[in-house]
Amino acid sequence: MTAITSQFQSSLNFTQQLHPNHHHQSYSNPIKSTIYPTKPTSQTPKKIKTLPLKTNSDGKKSTKNPGKWERKKQGYVDYDKGEHHVSEHVSGLRKDDIPRRYRIKVQADKFQKDWSITQVVQKILALNTGDDIEGILNHWVGRFARKNYPVLIQELTQLGSIEHAIHVFSWMKNQKNYCARNDIYNMMIRLHARQNNVDQARGLFFEMQKWKCKPDAETYNALINAHGRAGQWRWATNIMEDMLRAAIPPSRSTYNNLINACGSCGNWREALKICKQMTDNGVGPDLVTHNIILSSYKTGAQYSKALSYFELMKGTNIRPDTTTLNIVIYCLAKLGHYEEAVGVLKSMREKKSECRPDVVTFTSIMHMYSVCGEFENCKAVFHIMLGEGLKPNIVAYNTLLGAYASQGMSEEALKVFNEMKQYGIRPDVVSYTSLLNAYGRSQKPKKAKEAFDLMKKHCLKPNIISYNALIDAYGSNGCLAEAVEVLREMEREGIQPNVVSISTLLAACGHCYEKVVIDSVLSAAEKRGIELNLVAYSTAIGSYMNVGEFDKALSLFKAMREKNVKPDSGIYNVLISGCCKVSKYDQAINFLNEMTDLNIPVTKEVYSSAISAYTDSSSASSLCLSQGRLAEADSMFTRMKTAGCQPDVITYTKMIHAYSEAEKWDKACAIFQEMEANDIQPDVVACSALMRAFNKGSQPAKVLILLEYMKEKNLPLSNAVHFEVLSACSLLRDCETAINLINVMEPTFLKISTGFLNHLLQFLGKSGKMEAMMKLFLKIVASGSEINFSTYSTLLKNLLAAGNWRKYVEVLQWMEEAGLQPSVAMYRDVLYFAQRSGGSDLAAVIQERIDSLKSRPQNLASRNQVCSSSLSASELTEECELHPQIAT
Repeated sequence: MTAITSQFQSSLNFTQQLHPNHHHQSYSNPIKSTIYPTKPTSQTPKKIKTLPLKTNSDGKKSTKNPGKWERKKQGYVDYDKGEHHVSEHVSGLRKDDIPRRYRIKVQADKFQKDWSITQVVQKILALNTGDDIEGILNHWVGRFARKNYPVLIQELTQLGSIEHAIHVFSWMKNQKNYCARNDIYNMMIRLHARQNNVDQARGLFFEMQKWKCKPDAETYNALINAHGRAGQWRWATNIMEDMLRAAIPPSRSTYNNLINACGSCGNWREALKICKQMTDNGVGPDLVTHNIILSSYKTGAQYSKALSYFELMKGTNIRPDTTTLNIVIYCLAKLGHYEEAVGVLKSMREKKSECRPDVVTFTSIMHMYSVCGEFENCKAVFHIMLGEGLKPNIVAYNTLLGAYASQGMSEEALKVFNEMKQYGIRPDVVSYTSLLNAYGRSQKPKKAKEAFDLMKKHCLKPNIISYNALIDAYGSNGCLAEAVEVLREMEREGIQPNVVSISTLLAACGHCYEKVVIDSVLSAAEKRGIELNLVAYSTAIGSYMNVGEFDKALSLFKAMREKNVKPDSGIYNVLISGCCKVSKYDQAINFLNEMTDLNIPVTKEVYSSAISAYTDSSSASSLCLSQGRLAEADSMFTRMKTAGCQPDVITYTKMIHAYSEAEKWDKACAIFQEMEANDIQPDVVACSALMRAFNKGSQPAKVLILLEYMKEKNLPLSNAVHFEVLSACSLLRDCETAINLINVMEPTFLKISTGFLNHLLQFLGKSGKMEAMMKLFLKIVASGSEINFSTYSTLLKNLLAAGNWRKYVEVLQWMEEAGLQPSVAMYRDVLYFAQRSGGSDLAAVIQERIDSLKSRPQNLASRNQVCSSSLSASELTEECELHPQIAT
């Protein structure tokens, strides 16, 4: 009973090694024995008589020499290296303890060795399974003592060496003095159970009956445990019924094993039924039973029921342990109750707490933070675990590695990976997969391939998750050919691609805009018999939308519906947003109506895409249709807020732009104020959209007010904002604000378009700020920005209007030095001033230039005439499209 109970004490699977002296009833417990060994009186011992087993006062049997079975600790300390090692040593019956006829026989044989049981085990484990293990056993003097056999098997089974144990057990059965015993078979059955060898465990069960060994309660418990580990709960139930038919009363450990067999398969209903049967039979549940029930709920994804059961458990006299609270933390994290999960961890860390957190506790909290994307908190919990004196295992390191990988932090992930190896933990497939995933997300596909090759170099076989991660690393970075080659390599290695592989490859096709490959991937999935799920269909439809294949996307959606794959809000969001990209606004609205008819909950993303459909179609349609679309968009915006979906800054910006296009300036301003009242920080796009609305509504003063608001909120000023502010200054004749704005824009002249810079020069020239205009021109030249013909034309026109003909002539010289030939009209404009005030020499030079230009081919002269306008039409086209008020 105690043996089976001890199997369920670990944190995750409730299994641990059994106590070494638990199953042997042929010798006494050394702690409770009252007989001590004596020293031999001479070198040659007298004839040894076989003594009968004595019974202690506690009813347990003991032998004459209990010291032979004591576990004595042996160790060594290396002070130079700072290392120490402690091991347990079991002597067993030696040469002086075996019958005299065997002792005389081995004394004359120099090859017979008087080894202890521990020495024999060490020599056996040093050999490979194909080596001569029987040679060592045949040279062991202790083989003549039958009582050594259970201890030998016990030592091997505790170390988990199943192949060596099977070999030794086969050798035992061929010995003349071997006697089949229940405890040996029980240990072998438990060893096979730990290795999930159910058939071998069941074979030993029938074999022991052939040897006339009647199975006891421990035998049935071990066999039930073996089937439970393999997930064969129905077999475990049948074994329980056989146990009852054999008139062997089940113990609490038997019921716990059976409940664990059902719970490990997620069959929590059957586990509860057995627990009730256990209580009805007068065997009350203990802490192990409650932990198994909680684990059953966890495996069956019944997290709320697990928490409810935990509340009922608190009403009993059984106190929870660390394993119980670990399950509670896991369930709270799955339900999204993150604060409560952290609260449980804090209560476990209190000084008076009886349940101290272990590595599993901290790992569960780390995984919770990793799922939330809070890698800093995940790292902090890892360091707290180190501060508590706990040594992280590979699961803890993989959790931290996965947290960095999910954020694409490849350098931090590599540090964790190297730290793991530094502390003697060998990375597994999960570690390498997380590392290559980190490289893939950080746009380093070559590094991801290096991690993949390194995994194979260290004799680790990549699984399908590893291959899918490498496909995603190539596909998300535009390396479609390499991604396809990884898929082929996976098939060559005997790993069949699954629906995740197909979905990942389809997403890669969408990123690379390869519509032909999308068809090939879908065809390959069909040939391999891979049924597409909702995620795969959504990915394929999104890829078709990205490459502009709207009709194929609709056909695939219809095929999905024909195969009875139920759509969700995610795939409708893909369809609606895809329709908006190709200006199929009516179709997008039809999808929204279809979604409503199917009673599919409309998410925040779908509302945002639907509003885009209404607002974008509104700006592209006639005024009558625009008013109708705007009303629909306003209604959808109201439905979105009523449904509890808080609009984001992008949705608010779309509505501001829509009201601005519909010339409803007050409504646009109200939307902006509502956004601020809902604690949604406006971005630069929203502010520029509102500024555009103010300028179109002839409210330029509000543009300057909004500019001050942006400065208070430390929002960056974009080119669009600069343009709107400059337009407002033009309407207000506010030269001072414009000049200050130009000074702010000076560091970004190189990034500003030439047309916008020409507009700045035109504004200063019209305002009569000739000196400021020339300073701005010189700053533009110093910044390295492009100076074209229209820029000089703007300067010349404003200088001529101000009557500054001398500076006009100087600018003409600058223009010639820059390799731009002034037009005939430019020289004619200044000829009158030169004749009146510049003297005959200057007028003659200008006339000579005019004559030389006239003598050139007509096409060049005409081109210069066309380009002599103050601002070229080609350079102002972009600004007029973005800001229609410029055209006026």
